[in-house]
Amino acid sequence: MIIDNYQSVVSDIKHAAALSNRQATDISLVAVSKTFSADCIQPLLAHGHRIFGENRIQEVEEKWPYLRSLYSDIQLHLIGPLQSNKVRKAVQLVDVIETIDKPDLLDRLCRITQEEEKFPDIFIQVNIGEETQKAGCLPVKFSELVAMARSDYKGQLRGIMVIPPIDQEPAPYFAWARQLADDEGLASCSMGMSGDYKIAIAQGSNYVRVGSAIFGQRETQSHKVNDPIQHQ
Repeated sequence: MIIDNYQSVVSDIKHAAALSNRQATDISLVAVSKTFSADCIQPLLAHGHRIFGENRIQEVEEKWPYLRSLYSDIQLHLIGPLQSNKVRKAVQLVDVIETIDKPDLLDRLCRITQEEEKFPDIFIQVNIGEETQKAGCLPVKFSELVAMARSDYKGQLRGIMVIPPIDQEPAPYFAWARQLADDEGLASCSMGMSGDYKIAIAQGSNYVRVGSAIFGQRETQSHKVNDPIQHQ
């Protein structure tokens, strides 16, 4: 079932890209495996998929060292909020951090990555709907964080990450995020989840974070602040 779902999502990505006169190879699928066990993930790895997303560092620690021992070319994205006391573990364990949203968090990341001599790629997360309950910097602060990352961070700044408001049409928010990235000369937008990834692709997304459309509904229905589970 997981492989059938995965192939359906891949087909949808190709179709959405074609409708927007884009190349499907310009869009990366981040399979969001949060709350799912290594046993659930392994069929997808065996099928050839390598890019995965997790919300919590604790879950990364529990599952991914073993899976990396089997597949050395995994690319692991942290897509949930990063607490300052978890930065070192994140640097050690993941390849991409999509949720940098504060100057002090970026400053800590800069210091720890130099100590660890390991530099994950990063995205700046923007609270595109300016919702009080969500993580992410305000859109007006985006340029400031981009400038700080370019000045101080030794790793690669890939682009912008957003989660639009659940109860509103997402296309205008995706379009705004794409414009913010373009204005800063950033190549990549991480936007679009299970409920709206085709819309995100039409608005220029390069990374879509898809969980439930691949793995099915999660048993753990805890609605986290930065993670509207009904969309992934």
